[in-house]
Amino acid sequence: QVQLVELGGGLVQPGDSLTLSCVASDQTVSKYVVGWFRQTPGREREFVSAISRAGALTDYADSVKGRFTISRDNAANTVYLQMKWLNPEDTAVYYCAKERRESTIWPVRSQYEYDSWGQGTQVTVSS
Repeated sequence: QVQLVELGGGLVQPGDSLTLSCVASDQTVSKYVVGWFRQTPGREREFVSAISRAGALTDYADSVKGRFTISRDNAANTVYLQMKWLNPEDTAVYYCAKERRESTIWPVRSQYEYDSWGQGTQVTVSS
C-alpha cells in the first residue's frame, strides 16, 4: 500500500503564499487521482482540490478556485498544492490521499473515494 506524506505547512500571514507537497512512497501513485482535503476541529474533512493521473484534469472547491493550484510530478512521486492569497479561513490541517481504486470517475470529491491518507500538515494563517 502506497504511503503519502504531506510537507510544507506552517504559520503565515494573510495574503501570503505557501506550497504543500504530498510525497508518495512509490510510483504506483501515478496510477491514481490524488486529492487534497483540509479539516478544522469539529468539522468534517473538506475537499480542496484533486488532480487526474497524468495531471491533465484538475478540480477545485469554490472556496479556493483562483487562489490554489494543484500539480503533480509523477517522476518525483509528488503532488503539489500551491496556495496564494491565504486568509484565516484557510487555516486547517491539510491532508493528501489517493483515489481508492482506479476509475474513470471525474471529478472525485468525496473523501470516501480516497485512501492512503497522510498524517496531515498544519497550515495557520494569522496576523
